[in-house]
Amino acid sequence: MHIARVVTSPDPYEPYLLSQGIRAGEFLFISGQAGYGDDGDIVAGGFRAQGEQAFANLERALLAGGSSLKQVVKVTIFVTDMGHFDEVVALRRKHFAAPFPADSIVEVKALYTPEAMIEIEAVAVAR
Repeated sequence: MHIARVVTSPDPYEPYLLSQGIRAGEFLFISGQAGYGDDGDIVAGGFRAQGEQAFANLERALLAGGSSLKQVVKVTIFVTDMGHFDEVVALRRKHFAAPFPADSIVEVKALYTPEAMIEIEAVAVAR
């Protein structure tokens, strides 16, 4: 089986010895994508703005690996406050289509920086 690293530009994960994603055969495993902008800082505007940016970052990593949001089969969404559940559902409705991917939504105590409120990882089929 062919295994390859997914590289995006910018790649804020590289200094931490993490890959944006790994393509293994026909599958693509994307590391957690948070609401950070190209400068590496969490975007302003609250949960929804971070969620939109996290989906944009997820899409960039998927495209770099030869896939897309339409080919996601499993997603895990980490949030620091389950009070944003309805916003997560709205984000999923906007960015995914039927058949919707399998999903886990998990509340965690904290993410990699105190400002981050959402992080999304995914498994997709690659072209």
